[in-house]
Amino acid sequence: MIKQPLFSVLLAVALPLLPTLSARAQPTDFTPAWSKGVVWYQIFPERFSNGDPGNDPKVTDQHGAYPFDATSPFQIHPWQSDWYELQPYEQKNGKDIWYNIQRRRYGGDLQGVLNKLDYLQKLGVNAVYLTPVFWSPSSHKYDALCYHHIDPTFGPDPEGDKKLMTTENPLKPETWVWTKADLLALKLIEEVHKRKMRIIFDGVFNHLGAKSFAFQDVEKNQQASPYADWFSVKSWRDPAKGTAFEYNGWFGVKTLPELREDANGIVAGPKQYIFNATKRWMNPMDKGAAHGIDGWRLDVAYDVGHPFWKSWRQWVRSLNPEAYMTAELVFPIEQTRPYLSGDEFDATMNYNFAFAVHDFFVQEATAATATQFDNRLRELREAFGPGVALNMQNLVDSHDATRIGSAVANPDGKKFGDWGPYFNWSQKSNNPTYNARKPTPAQVQKQKLIAAFQMLYLGSPMIFYGDEAGLWGSNDPDCRKPMLWAEKAYEPETHNPDQTKHDPDPVGFNPELFAWYQKFIGLRRQHPALRLGTFTTVATDDAQKLYAFRRQHGPDDVLVIFNRGNQAATFTNAVLSKNKYRDAFTKKPVKQVIVPAMDVRVLSKK
Repeated sequence: MIKQPLFSVLLAVALPLLPTLSARAQPTDFTPAWSKGVVWYQIFPERFSNGDPGNDPKVTDQHGAYPFDATSPFQIHPWQSDWYELQPYEQKNGKDIWYNIQRRRYGGDLQGVLNKLDYLQKLGVNAVYLTPVFWSPSSHKYDALCYHHIDPTFGPDPEGDKKLMTTENPLKPETWVWTKADLLALKLIEEVHKRKMRIIFDGVFNHLGAKSFAFQDVEKNQQASPYADWFSVKSWRDPAKGTAFEYNGWFGVKTLPELREDANGIVAGPKQYIFNATKRWMNPMDKGAAHGIDGWRLDVAYDVGHPFWKSWRQWVRSLNPEAYMTAELVFPIEQTRPYLSGDEFDATMNYNFAFAVHDFFVQEATAATATQFDNRLRELREAFGPGVALNMQNLVDSHDATRIGSAVANPDGKKFGDWGPYFNWSQKSNNPTYNARKPTPAQVQKQKLIAAFQMLYLGSPMIFYGDEAGLWGSNDPDCRKPMLWAEKAYEPETHNPDQTKHDPDPVGFNPELFAWYQKFIGLRRQHPALRLGTFTTVATDDAQKLYAFRRQHGPDDVLVIFNRGNQAATFTNAVLSKNKYRDAFTKKPVKQVIVPAMDVRVLSKK
């Protein structure tokens, strides 16, 4: 969850990236072994799979969430419906599509994730990142009501869970109950681990939701509340003095009251609560770390002071010495360094990687050259030491950005790295001219090339749910469409946001695209060099738009040649004559390397 104005400021100085000083000593590796080079899969639970229609949220469950309408007609939105089409229940409130999309609930839940673990295994991913799953009125759940309970509508008994929670004292962890939704989360963790996969939760520790137990008590009891010192209160309600209750919300958003910080970070009350909740999910019921989550993704990490993260990391690592911690950060290298120096995080969501990839692959007339692309990647790769480089979550889109399937359909507009202008330009709600239609075959080929690069490059590639299935969509909220499943028949997209129509765009699971992702993930899992190996640039041919590199790990040796150009290109290099390479997929000996336009060749000695 990234505030656009802040991103604008950060990116104004972040790009071009600051050069790495070659004389800088590389830090000792402080990152987990298991997370190096894994393939991540990001899931937005409400839109992934509805595994249990019996727990579908009611309109009252979104009380307190934007657009603050819990009275208009409501129903669970049809999973396979045309995205921009207002359904009959929505038409009754007289509001436009953007208002109504925020009210939509599709019923995705944890049972849905459990049901699709075999799908994830078949794809080949081995680590799952869930966006927030804690109790919240919104679809995105970054406005938590608490950190110690899973959202009841993600479990099998929402009303029973809510009733059970009323028996506890949030300040006393020994009174915390295990709801059925909580227990289902533990089952999910267990099933993930059975498949030799890993799972991390999203920690949103800068703020709670305005409807959270703590803030509701503060609103009611003011200074007399046991949570009075938890939030950044500017003034208390006092009719005698004529003062109103005022507090700081995250970036002024009053539904997201910020937790109070001092010189030591988040103050004692909420800090202890966060630590207790952290333990609950990492060592549930004191059964041991093997039964808990494998780490955390930390939302808006830049808006929590360094002292808290240093203390929290020590706590997390005491619970599980191999826990993985990744931060939502988009800073220049020098500003990022304090977060990645061994006492806070292991990695970041690597948006700087995404910016470089978009500039080289997505853009056309304004595209970066192969040399420029290589230089930017090298700066990032060498910035924080080899352990961090292998752990960086190399994404190309997310729940906060345009899907790659739509990015490739909109070249030469704003650049992804120019976050503020790009964010607004890539939102169909702000830019009616943005192309939100289904990508063409040529555009899908570009996406395939980008996906291949993710899997062949150094680091830990991260797939946003549905990219591999053919989902497209402009920026938030369109990047959060319901997942495409092979067994479902979907209505074609025919509606524009203003409810006029266009020619039908067929919607459905794309088996060819899935097979492409699966193929390159499989190759990555087959070759240690692609997961853990060194990276050496072999060629940057700006004229032909060729980019070649070599990955090596012990005897495993993989040579990769990308042709970003629109013409077939012949690759010649001394490395070919000095080594006996075979096609990495067919295993046939290679005598001459011709790379078709917008394609890739992968060679290996193995």
